[in-house]
Amino acid sequence: MARDASELAHRLAREAEAVCRHYLSNGRRQGNYWLVGDVRNTPGRSMFVRLKGGESGKGAAGKWTDAAAAGDHGDLLDVIRESCGFADFRDVAVEARRFLSLPRSESEPERRLSHASAATRSTESGRRLFAMSRPIAGTPAEIYLRKRGISVLHGAASLRFHPRCYYRPGDDAPTQTWPAMIAAVTDFDGEITGAHRTWLDPSGEDKAPIDTPRRAMGHLLGNAVRFDSSQDVMAAGEGIETVLSLRCVLPAMPMVAALSAAHLSAILFPLRLRRLYMLRDNDAAGEGAAASLIDRARAAGIEVIVLSPTLDDFNEDLRWLGVDELRAAIVPQLAWEDVARFLESSA
Repeated sequence: MARDASELAHRLAREAEAVCRHYLSNGRRQGNYWLVGDVRNTPGRSMFVRLKGGESGKGAAGKWTDAAAAGDHGDLLDVIRESCGFADFRDVAVEARRFLSLPRSESEPERRLSHASAATRSTESGRRLFAMSRPIAGTPAEIYLRKRGISVLHGAASLRFHPRCYYRPGDDAPTQTWPAMIAAVTDFDGEITGAHRTWLDPSGEDKAPIDTPRRAMGHLLGNAVRFDSSQDVMAAGEGIETVLSLRCVLPAMPMVAALSAAHLSAILFPLRLRRLYMLRDNDAAGEGAAASLIDRARAAGIEVIVLSPTLDDFNEDLRWLGVDELRAAIVPQLAWEDVARFLESSA
């Protein structure tokens, strides 16, 4: 058991930043450290994880210390245990192997594979749901988007509509059905890794009157809902409506929606990418995602330009200020060559 723990800890340490982005998503990178509130992923800056270093001893990668908790310290297996709420090391080991995509240890019983098998089932369910859905033209999904001021829908094959999508309010509540806009989450090769559902009122005038009208399934980390294929320039934002609002002004620019601030900070970069436009939301989560994404992109040699909305987000700008004012606010924020390439061609 101890030997297995040591080997897993060393393997996790080699992927320290990816581990932190996944299990300590409320933190951010600063230099060679990941800063977060504590090992349970509380927002803050008192705990720091070393991202680079040797495999053992002082300064080893993956080691962490919490200055606000009497110097509590540990390794990335402790991060997985505390952030996931595991009590048994066998559960920690299974989750670590799932994250690292390692085969199951012979000492681990089959029933411990629940996390990996659940993720696989969720991905397959997302693929089936998208395949069962139809294009959004003429559906409540199109009405919903147009009610939010979004009129540019070309290059949006990643969006579909399902008239009766299952919605479960809770474990003990009966399953409901509502119309839903279905978005495919894909990798760079166009392989569907998950799906995002926005349940709608049957009229399409608004989201459905339920507690959580948006939910995602499948493997999201690093992947996104994509609008046009990535080139050397790309824009990335959190929400689908945010990204589609910018496409009303920059319809020729490839864009991706990461679906949350945490996932935005962890998106993967295309090999050809040389300039990334980060679509920031005016909230604390948006600030954190921007800082983390900027650090990663610059480390990869990618220029980052942050596009900021006037109101809370770009869909609010589009709805309340109008497309002309949104365009006027965006132009000064773009690189001059991208104005001619992406904006003037849409006039």
